[in-house]
Amino acid sequence: MEDLEDQKRKKKKEKMTLGSLSRVFARGKQRKSLEPGLFDDSDSLTQQSLSDGEEQLDRLQQAELTRNTCMSQWRAGAVQAWLEVVMGMPMYIRACSENVKSGKVLLGLTDEDLELGLGISNPIHRRKLRLAIEDYRRAEGDQGLSKASELDHHWVATSWLNDVGLPQYSQTFQTHLVDGRVLNSLSRRDLERLLNISDQFHQTSLLLAIQLLQILNFDKEALQAQRAKCEDQDREPIVWTSHRVMKWIRDIDLKEFADNLQGKGIHGAVMVLDPSFDSNAMAKAIGIPSNKHMLHRHLYEEMKSLAVPNSSAEQGSEVITSSSPVAVKRFAEERVSMRRSGKSPLRLRASSHSVERGLGFHGGCGSPPREARVQAVPRARGSPMHTFKSVEITNV
Repeated sequence: MEDLEDQKRKKKKEKMTLGSLSRVFARGKQRKSLEPGLFDDSDSLTQQSLSDGEEQLDRLQQAELTRNTCMSQWRAGAVQAWLEVVMGMPMYIRACSENVKSGKVLLGLTDEDLELGLGISNPIHRRKLRLAIEDYRRAEGDQGLSKASELDHHWVATSWLNDVGLPQYSQTFQTHLVDGRVLNSLSRRDLERLLNISDQFHQTSLLLAIQLLQILNFDKEALQAQRAKCEDQDREPIVWTSHRVMKWIRDIDLKEFADNLQGKGIHGAVMVLDPSFDSNAMAKAIGIPSNKHMLHRHLYEEMKSLAVPNSSAEQGSEVITSSSPVAVKRFAEERVSMRRSGKSPLRLRASSHSVERGLGFHGGCGSPPREARVQAVPRARGSPMHTFKSVEITNV
């Protein structure tokens, strides 16, 4: 019996010893697993990430140099950095690195070269590159890059479209990489065929917003400065964003209709540069019912006062009145094409008379003629209103 008990004690001690040893080894393995580089290739991963970071930094530095260096002096690395960072077109770097080894080659590329040699099938992408190359070619003649070059496609697709009031096209503009130079080249036909914008008024809204940029020579800072001046004052409506127009609608006590302008593309340039956009068009856009005659009249009076501002309020302010020769030429061509197609041309040059006429309050909103109104209300002799023949009773 004692021998059996001794054997049991020995086996128990051996198990305890083995268990403690296994726990020690387990703790050792845990410690080793926490030490980087001992059991994995983390050093190589770190080196790879560092090399990627250095390559990206070098790419950014080269891209910055391209802003102040003539394109004809660029080497292959500068061309690739410009394409990726400045133009935002990294999808074409591989084809570019295989075919374009210098800026001189880049300057000589044609539309066919871009399509067949670099595999750029998107016509807007090809136009973007060709316009940029032409801009750099002019810059080598000491003219400097155009202001439109400072408007990248991210700004156009987000900030600009949001100000225009058509954010629903943001993804389309982002996909086609539409920047400031491309904006300056767009026509109504481009909007419909290349960007699939079929709504006629949306096309007009975009073209008028582009015309405003042309008037300001695509100077984003100047545009923002003009808008800041009239943020809290009803002045220079031509630079108003769609959000500023909505604020104006609220300020004239029509706040229940203001949100109806979202996604409609109604901004200040539409109100000022399109003579066909009158108070009736605005009333329809914000959803004022046709039988609300007093609201129609109120909107007309407010738009009229906005079109003919107080001279004392505008004294000393810089009002935008000029137009761009590029815009005039482009829209003149559109007038010819629209006449051939049998459509009425879009009038874009708004004089003071045309604005006054465009904002005209058409009709009596369902009221009968003046003679009928006077005769329709019989007045008893001695009535206080009998002697005031100029007073009219309408069905407002």
